[in-house]
Amino acid sequence: FYADDAVWSAVYSAACVELQDAMDLNYLTGQRPADVLKMRLADIKDGAIEVQQNKTKKKLRILLDDGGTRTELGKVIDRIKARERKVASLFLIATPAGTALNQWTLRTRFDDARADAAKKATEAGDDQLATRIRAFQFRDIRPKAASEMDLEHASKLLGHTEQEITEKVYRRVGETVKPTK
Repeated sequence: FYADDAVWSAVYSAACVELQDAMDLNYLTGQRPADVLKMRLADIKDGAIEVQQNKTKKKLRILLDDGGTRTELGKVIDRIKARERKVASLFLIATPAGTALNQWTLRTRFDDARADAAKKATEAGDDQLATRIRAFQFRDIRPKAASEMDLEHASKLLGHTEQEITEKVYRRVGETVKPTK
């Protein structure tokens, strides 16, 4: 499933703040949901967030600055760090009370936001959008990220050794090309 901008925006606008953080981190880093949930403040070093993927054990440094300009990922992390929490959590994805999200709380929050977004679409008379929203799963964010950047960069960001894996498994939209005339 490819979550286009309409589907993404509908679910994102219905999401609580910690789910928005998780969606942003998942999309901007292209990592698996479990790898996003384990991201901690201590993983931020020397202008990058360091990630070691659970599945492959591959290590990545994803930049927070690009030539002196803050990347979108850097801005999201700044937003998370600036937010007041009752208890400071070591994890980037945490509730306002400071409790880290786990796979079950992430799932519940995503399901709730998706249901709210689908209901709003149905109430607005857009049954087709509501159907697409209901098909969207959190795990579809990684393929969305891979589909919206060039293949070489997507392959590196997702931690693949072969671009063919990224192309066959994660790319959900075809390459944009111009007609002959």
